[in-house]
Amino acid sequence: MGDLEFRNRILVKHISSGSPFEEKIGYSRAVVDGDMVYVSGSTGYDYKTNILPDDVIAQTRNTLLTISKALGEANCTLNDVVRVRYYLKNIADLDGVMPLLAQAFAKAKPAATLIVCDLIEAKMKIEIEVSARVGAFEA
Repeated sequence: MGDLEFRNRILVKHISSGSPFEEKIGYSRAVVDGDMVYVSGSTGYDYKTNILPDDVIAQTRNTLLTISKALGEANCTLNDVVRVRYYLKNIADLDGVMPLLAQAFAKAKPAATLIVCDLIEAKMKIEIEVSARVGAFEA
């Protein structure tokens, strides 16, 4: 094993949220690679109860909480997010979730993309994925 390969193996950390999808599909909630943190697409499940609320606002809150927890395990916050991708099932939900998203990313002001698409389960209304850099936000 070369020196660079060895260093990369040490720097990569895998973070789990306890989502059953992680085990079923074979992925991590987040991967820390050096000072970069990549958080997988996260949905509105409450992972304490494994319940997905019907309401898009509640789903968005749960999604942001899941992302925040993963970032916290990587020594980051939402303020360190440099890239965000929003996946909405119905564009009509955008007006309702926009204030939550604006508040969550008010300091980070990351590069962002919004995609309207189907999601893996019929009840899912929003999915969010982010990339962050440890220490990106200066207080």
